[in-house]
Amino acid sequence: MGATPFSFYEFFAGGGMARLGLGAPWTCAFANDFDSVKASTYRLNFPDASAHFREGDVWRLSTAELPGQADLAWASSPCQDFSLAGARAGLEGGRSSAFFGFWRLMQALGAEGRAPRLIVIENVTGLLTSRGGADFAALGQALAEAGYVFGALEVDAACLLPQSRPRVFVIASRAPPPPGLVGDSPFHTRAVRAAHAALGPALKRGWVWWRVAAPPARNTDLAALLEPDDAVAWRSEADTRRLLSLMAPHHRAKLAMQQGRAVGAVFRRTRVENGHRVQRAEVRFDGLAGCLRTPRGGSSRQTLIVVEDGRVRSRLLSPREAARLMGLPDSYRLPAPATAALHVAGDGVAVPVVRWLAEQLLEPLLRPAAVLAAE
Repeated sequence: MGATPFSFYEFFAGGGMARLGLGAPWTCAFANDFDSVKASTYRLNFPDASAHFREGDVWRLSTAELPGQADLAWASSPCQDFSLAGARAGLEGGRSSAFFGFWRLMQALGAEGRAPRLIVIENVTGLLTSRGGADFAALGQALAEAGYVFGALEVDAACLLPQSRPRVFVIASRAPPPPGLVGDSPFHTRAVRAAHAALGPALKRGWVWWRVAAPPARNTDLAALLEPDDAVAWRSEADTRRLLSLMAPHHRAKLAMQQGRAVGAVFRRTRVENGHRVQRAEVRFDGLAGCLRTPRGGSSRQTLIVVEDGRVRSRLLSPREAARLMGLPDSYRLPAPATAALHVAGDGVAVPVVRWLAEQLLEPLLRPAAVLAAE
């Protein structure tokens, strides 16, 4: 399909971050998202969107809208209420049933002889333990019944970007993997191994320990991605003092230990102390931002603290800085409202992580098929 060797469908596409990560070797044959802000952002950044992007509920799609046979189906399904083992409620099921809207399309493509060769399901790490592991087992059962072998990797975007963002990637293949792609990986975390151990014997027989090497050491920290000090709005000294007053003593001590210029990331959290719920501001100075969230009215927006020559200043993370923390280029066009831009960035998949998985695993799995097609 097209001039590039590989083709893909992207479900729950958001702003198209998986597409950007897959990059030049891949042609997007179809993309879909329900969220109007994400859909408009996708169209803003991909001029060919009118030919393949469909805005709307995944349950309302049909296989007639999915052209050909894609090499890959990518699904970053909603994580707010992920429950594969729950009721399959269809159109009335809301976010929790979104995966099944996608999965019924995969089943229908299989019945038509057009099943994608690979499926990647990306989600929060809670997928591994949700409902005591029942959701992950249900996912594995669905993949196995459709003729796929599968395995999982837990990848923290911090290995490639200055953001702590662990995510699970379930990679399923209709063809048995070549030996060179099976083996140990630093992404077989304790949680992945526990999820595998909890599977029944039949599902374990269809499990693959995907061998994906760790990338080279990251050489960029949070400070390197920030806007110049004179290009952003800083909070007042009074607001900064109020923020510092929310810090527990050991976090205040972190501030006092900084020398020269130091950049930290702050999240507000509710902690239980002496039996009472207390709001706390927690700071980190390890060169990483905390995991980006999807703010509603700014409630979860990340704060930056800069300590320099004994002076402490604070400000909110800007939308463009959030985009950089997801690996998006500065040429990527964000929606104008800050909350909308942060929603698109915070609810996406880290672009360099997708590229790394494509280079290390997805493309090698598909390359023999691409060679045959060229011949």
